[in-house]
Amino acid sequence: MSEADWPRGLKKILEESFALRTTFRRKDGSLRTLETTYGWDGDRELTLSGFPGPRDWVASLAHQSDVIVHTVEGVGGFDLAARARVLRDREERLPYLFAFVDRWSLRPGFPRRRFGFLLGAVRLNRRLGLPWWGPFYVARRIFDAMPCVVLTLEGEVKARSGPPPAISVPRLAKNQAYASHAG
Repeated sequence: MSEADWPRGLKKILEESFALRTTFRRKDGSLRTLETTYGWDGDRELTLSGFPGPRDWVASLAHQSDVIVHTVEGVGGFDLAARARVLRDREERLPYLFAFVDRWSLRPGFPRRRFGFLLGAVRLNRRLGLPWWGPFYVARRIFDAMPCVVLTLEGEVKARSGPPPAISVPRLAKNQAYASHAG
């Protein structure tokens, strides 16, 4: 299905929303649904990222790349099949992360001017091919620690009449619940 064939309202949701839910298979085969912020390239790619640090969902997506993307805006919503690709190479990741951070900074109440200046300096540094020294070293460490998964939308878009699937219980909470019952 081409973007021209997308259901009415889907493009507007992808342009204006900041969150979506993604359902995928964990390494153990169970389904997991998480809600995350995303960037959209205006076509068939969504970038999932977030605060720096390891994420078990990135490992799961590296292991099993078939996912379903669920919009969370509106009365009903849409479900879109996608294929995940975990990006690990810094130079391949940076354009996606820059676009993700640009989109993330559009959220209401975000200090756009200050943040835009800092991100612009990092972009200029990369365009000029300068080393990651001084404050750029800190920026590199942050970008290197951010998860970066690109979802390529595939197949048909399905309209959904009800809410998106519930968010899965975080693994940490499951481990704490187990420990409290086992002790």
